[in-house]
Amino acid sequence: MTATPEELLARLDALGLHCETHRHPPVFTVEESKALRGDLPGGHCKNLFLKDKKGALWLVVAAEERAIDLKDLRRRIGAAALSFGKPDLLRQVLGVEPGSVSPFALINDTGGRVNVVLDKEMMAEPLLNYHPLDNARTTSIAPEGLLVFLRNTGHNPRIVEL
Repeated sequence: MTATPEELLARLDALGLHCETHRHPPVFTVEESKALRGDLPGGHCKNLFLKDKKGALWLVVAAEERAIDLKDLRRRIGAAALSFGKPDLLRQVLGVEPGSVSPFALINDTGGRVNVVLDKEMMAEPLLNYHPLDNARTTSIAPEGLLVFLRNTGHNPRIVEL
């Protein structure tokens, strides 16, 4: 059973993490997000759900402007050849639809199948913005709070210079 956005936000609150959530029309791309967000403070991010040739799953979370070369990324994280995970696998493992992927979706990866990689430069931002399982909302969280949440879900993220 997958968590709802309300259950996610309640869990963040139960962990004592200060977050602010904003509603907006659904966005599916970084470009759509840029057009709608106005002056929402903090780092804006992109999330890549990947599968490597050996079957390992990866969630790479980076600053939205960061160019990601999958061959270079593979070397940096020690993965086999990488490709994008299929939508059905995304739904099965993270319980979200394409366009709603974020580190918050790891609440649904109760089996710990996904390896998490966070962009070192992104983590230097004072606030980070992600969809809370729903691409019609954006939730702001401090990087330290994100780490608390991820560890609470059983994920120990790697912070990597991308």
